Amino acid sequence: MIQSLPLLDKKVLVPRGENQAKSFSQLVERYGGIPIEIPLIAFRPIEKNQRLHDALMALDTYDWLIFTSNVTVETFFSFFKEEGQGCTLPKIAVIGKRTAEVLKEMGFSPEFVPSAYVAETFVEEFSPFIDRDSRVLLPKGNLAREYIARSLHKFGAQVDEVVIYETYLPDSSRDMLADMLANHQLDILTFTSPSTVDHLMDVVKEYGLDEQLRSCLISCIGPVTEKKLRAYGLTVHASPKEYTVKEMIRSTIAYLEMEE
Repeated sequence: MIQSLPLLDKKVLVPRGENQAKSFSQLVERYGGIPIEIPLIAFRPIEKNQRLHDALMALDTYDWLIFTSNVTVETFFSFFKEEGQGCTLPKIAVIGKRTAEVLKEMGFSPEFVPSAYVAETFVEEFSPFIDRDSRVLLPKGNLAREYIARSLHKFGAQVDEVVIYETYLPDSSRDMLADMLANHQLDILTFTSPSTVDHLMDVVKEYGLDEQLRSCLISCIGPVTEKKLRAYGLTVHASPKEYTVKEMIRSTIAYLEMEE
């Protein structure tokens, strides 16, 4: 029974919102775990501003449009439908399978998708597609890294970054997370981005829950998220080479089986 249900009765933090949590939670349940959905990150479009307006009006002057997540795709097109109709979109590059799928749902296909879904691989594989005359538009969140823009600048491209959404921790998540950690009701914590780490640690520091955190197994996706966890002095028990939720769950199970 334990072998077929390696997460048996373990309470697993699912750090995604209601619309994104379903497949994640189903995966946890498939292995016998109990998903605890507490969104550690939420997104909201910024207020319209002149910089965003100018970028939308000048879309046909860019060679490339880069999307780094499905959130950037969805948010960008919400603005595009209001202000950019009639403008010609440049070639599109995306990071991530899910990002490409959401883009196709919008009626567009990416011209470039990297072999691995991290910024470093994206820059390495995308650089041959640009030159010193290339103009690139990079919509982003307010907490996004500057790695892509900075790196493409080194290759001579002109990269215009425009913030289109902001990231925050919902108040309801803050209260629920504090309560569950304080009462040792979470066995496995999963993190899908550096922001989810920061938001959880804000709650841990605010409520003095460092001791409770030590009893949890920690899993994450991606080297940047892992680096963020280690910067807080936390032990990362599972971090797969393939940056997907499925592989994160599998590597978590592998760790548990090794411990047993």
